[in-house]
Amino acid sequence: MKRTYIIAEAGVNHNGDLAMAKELINVAARAGADAVKFQTFTSSTLVSRVAPKAGYQLDTTDKEESQKDMLAKLELDEHAHMELARYAAEAGITFLSSPFDVASIDFLLGMDIPLLKVPSGEINNLPYLRRIGAAGKPVVLSTGMASLGDVEAAITSLEQAGTLRGNITVLHCNTEYPTPFDDVNLRAMNTLADAFGVSVGYSDHTLGIEVAIAAVARGATLIEKHFTLDRTLPGPDHRASLEPDELTAMITAIRHVEAALGSQIKQPSASELKNRPIARKSLIAAVGIRQGELFSEANLTTKRPGTGMSPMLWDQVIGKPAPRDFEPDELIEL
Repeated sequence: MKRTYIIAEAGVNHNGDLAMAKELINVAARAGADAVKFQTFTSSTLVSRVAPKAGYQLDTTDKEESQKDMLAKLELDEHAHMELARYAAEAGITFLSSPFDVASIDFLLGMDIPLLKVPSGEINNLPYLRRIGAAGKPVVLSTGMASLGDVEAAITSLEQAGTLRGNITVLHCNTEYPTPFDDVNLRAMNTLADAFGVSVGYSDHTLGIEVAIAAVARGATLIEKHFTLDRTLPGPDHRASLEPDELTAMITAIRHVEAALGSQIKQPSASELKNRPIARKSLIAAVGIRQGELFSEANLTTKRPGTGMSPMLWDQVIGKPAPRDFEPDELIEL
């Protein structure tokens, strides 16, 4: 089985602090994530001054502050991106970032990041999708708030711009922070795979780690999960993010699930073969049996160990003459 690609989503949980961003990289690397991902945007090109906040943002930040002002405090400038990419390389983890406008796409392409992540809010942004599609990079497409038709249109736009479908991974996603469990609809991930013939994954905004683990069991090739240094920190996304120990636990559990999935072949494993003669049964003399006496339900039984004749031969043995004397509990032979 191909190893699940795990993106530890730092997002904006650095609160605009470069030192905090570096510590997030350290946490992601120690937890065993394949990549750590930030967000690349300028508030002036992302939102208008009248754009409202989402409900969860109102709950976690200053209600009197605009979305634009909130995001302005969370921007990472070009120098910070370069410094974080260098720091991630030294930590042994891949640096990624989600661009939120065409200029950010071009900037990240200049950094030669290995893939481009389309956030859910950009799935219907045609000029943006065309620039992503023309870049020639693997694309990860989040589908929060999207219908199947929205996803089809986005994939078509990426393909028409030059991206091969085989280079697109589509992530099932729900953009409520945190996502209620009864809104996850994890089976839709498999619907996406069947509908479009693409690799699929899951971008998880639920509390806890179990849904991401379940997604891997259902075939996710990529998992993305927000994390933070401390859920009580101020900011829009901390409350719905994993803390460091939880991120480690999630990644460990995913790797265990990958190993447990194995192949589709049903056969005894090497580790359990030694237990077969211990746990299975054999045909056994229930009482003393004299040579020539016919085997019957009265004088035969089945008991452990499984080193003798299989009980599946019961019908073939019943009615046959005993080839010799058998003591009670002795393995039957023909």
